Amino acid sequence: MASAAQMTSAQQIPEFTAFVESLRAIWSANADNKERMEQAKPMLEKFVMEPAIKAHSANWPSTEGHKNLLLYVDPDYDFVINAVVRVPGRKGSIHDHADAWVLYGLLDGTESLERYDRIDDGSRPDYAELKLSSVTTGTQGKVDLVPPRNIHAEQGGPTRSVAVIVRSQKLGQGTVLQGRYDPLTNVRSEGYGPTQVPYELLA
Repeated sequence: MASAAQMTSAQQIPEFTAFVESLRAIWSANADNKERMEQAKPMLEKFVMEPAIKAHSANWPSTEGHKNLLLYVDPDYDFVINAVVRVPGRKGSIHDHADAWVLYGLLDGTESLERYDRIDDGSRPDYAELKLSSVTTGTQGKVDLVPPRNIHAEQGGPTRSVAVIVRSQKLGQGTVLQGRYDPLTNVRSEGYGPTQVPYELLA
């Protein structure tokens, strides 16, 4: 099996290549996505504290307009590494990630990470009553593990913020329908995730 170093550009940031290799080792040793993500969490915590990655992210383009930077898709295990670059004060939508497991790690700036409980009986696919269950302030190094169907939102802080995301599968246009929620009207709808914009982390 080819290594990540062999599959990616020689010009890639070495810290990113090492991060990919660490994830591939976890995925190759475990078949359960929950276990994979729990073991990957400290790897992402370390990665988003790398000074070289934070410095590089200063030039990453904005992902406003419902976009993700697509940094890596694994050819063997299908996990994906994304990034988001948010403008100051960005208002995030309330959503879930369908069947995907997600790790969300702050690399720069601050964000408020909101979790919601669904308090209706779930019998209507177009209706959901939500209750805000927690709000956590995320700063560099904070990694949130989001299980499948967990309802949540990320709200921008007073400055530009950057996050790196590890997903158990690719999400985006034409992939998996995800839940979207409006707590003011109790409307639940479904839609595809962000547009995926390929972006290489080159030295």
